[in-house]
Amino acid sequence: MPRNPLAALAVASLAALAPAAAHAQGAVKATHGDWQMRCDTPAGAQGEQCALVQSVTADDMPNVGLTVIVLKTADKKSRLLRVLAPLGVLLPSGLGLRIDQTEVGRAGFVRCLTNGCVAEVVLEDPLVNQLRTGKSATFIIFQTPEKGIGVPVSLNGFGPGFDALP
Repeated sequence: MPRNPLAALAVASLAALAPAAAHAQGAVKATHGDWQMRCDTPAGAQGEQCALVQSVTADDMPNVGLTVIVLKTADKKSRLLRVLAPLGVLLPSGLGLRIDQTEVGRAGFVRCLTNGCVAEVVLEDPLVNQLRTGKSATFIIFQTPEKGIGVPVSLNGFGPGFDALP
């Protein structure tokens, strides 16, 4: 699995409202296929928070990488899919998602940090099921309105990893 510099920011997205966690690494607690379970206790949090994380780079553009994070909110009421994309993406175009050959849609970017921009969606059951049964997801970032770059993400281990999220 290719590493990328955005991996260090994965735990930053564990706590949506805790930017102080941006520099934390998060300990790898388990590996589920191509996914890692990373946990950390963000500043001010009541307890440890964990996320399912995978960092990848585009096959044909090794300088373009993404970190995909799946987590439950601290109140355990919502599940989020958060993607950290490199700086320089075209924000109005959002982040596209295709699972296997099915177009899923686009998510908007919610904020940019010093090392990347974050797109986020609430994970509803139909999308969770697509991620469980799919072989690969392709996240599409745009540098211009016409030019999308597809970054493949393996879904190997997603289901067991998702089930193991505390």
